[in-house]
Amino acid sequence: MQLSCIETSRKFLECIDDNFLLQVLKDPTRRGAMLDLILTNKEGLVGDVKLKGSLGCSDHEMVEFRILRAARRARSKLTTLDFRRADFGLFRDLLGRISWDKALEGKGAQDSWLIFKGDLLQAQK
Repeated sequence: MQLSCIETSRKFLECIDDNFLLQVLKDPTRRGAMLDLILTNKEGLVGDVKLKGSLGCSDHEMVEFRILRAARRARSKLTTLDFRRADFGLFRDLLGRISWDKALEGKGAQDSWLIFKGDLLQAQK
């Protein structure tokens, strides 16, 4: 059975959400339509995204971007958590105080993940 265009699009978007991918390119690249994607699994990995006009007679915008991974890694130190010293009761209590239904109401998968991740990292501190 062949999938409809809508079903294919839905499956594609589910795949992006299921794999926690972020869409970096925000501007349309062809006559107001978003035809090109830059997907990453880590914030800050891709930067300096620019549309560079069309090449020749094409009606598509060229996209230029930089992969920042090597530069970020050189500047940052890898931190690891010591789980033996963690207070999991406090951690569970801090996260339990959040009304998740209200915090995530009306949010999509990407926004919900970012909210959850932010609260998780805040509780970790």
